[in-house]
Amino acid sequence: MADLTQDQWKTQLENDKNAFILDVRTEGEVAEGIIPNAKNIDIYKGQGFIYEVEELDKEKNYYVYCKAGGRSAQACAVMNQLGFKNTYNLVGGFSEWNGEIASI
Repeated sequence: MADLTQDQWKTQLENDKNAFILDVRTEGEVAEGIIPNAKNIDIYKGQGFIYEVEELDKEKNYYVYCKAGGRSAQACAVMNQLGFKNTYNLVGGFSEWNGEIASI
């Protein structure tokens, strides 16, 4: 897992052809908006989160975010334990995101 600043995350993501954006916030938080092309899997689902994450391609590079950066760091750690090699945590999370926002 690597912690990336907002600028590092955005730059690296733009240049990564193998990127997958993962939003681990709750449904209520996602209603406020989402980073374009992100897939939402709520980390608070517990075992359900693990089941859904295990369905993902472990060869991709995962850019993970939550509201402030804490839950996404936890998600990266869990994913690394499950065999995901490249996980990147967005420091400051969605609350500090100044890039494009999509609605769901």
